[in-house]
Amino acid sequence: MGTKAENPDFASSSLPRHLARGVVGFGGLIGSVALIPVVGPVSLLLLPAGAMALRGCPMCWTIGLVQTVSRGRLRRSCREGRCALTAVGHEKHAGEPATTRKQEAAAK
Repeated sequence: MGTKAENPDFASSSLPRHLARGVVGFGGLIGSVALIPVVGPVSLLLLPAGAMALRGCPMCWTIGLVQTVSRGRLRRSCREGRCALTAVGHEKHAGEPATTRKQEAAAK
């Protein structure tokens, strides 16, 4: 049974939206430090805004990028205690070792 805490989802609804979140997030993080000499500690107010845009940290944003790109292209299926990731359109080979597929292709 998957819950939100067990399977966090950092993906955005589209790739351009996720990249925009990255620009705002990284801009906020970099700006909060780079603007200290100019405006003083007030620039640190950009830090939480940047972290919120990245949904936590740069690694969270990166995980979300991978999830956003792979959404709709990969499907997880579990049968007989084995789970496998398959590309959409190649479901007939789910859970099958790659060597078996190569042998089938060579036999044709």
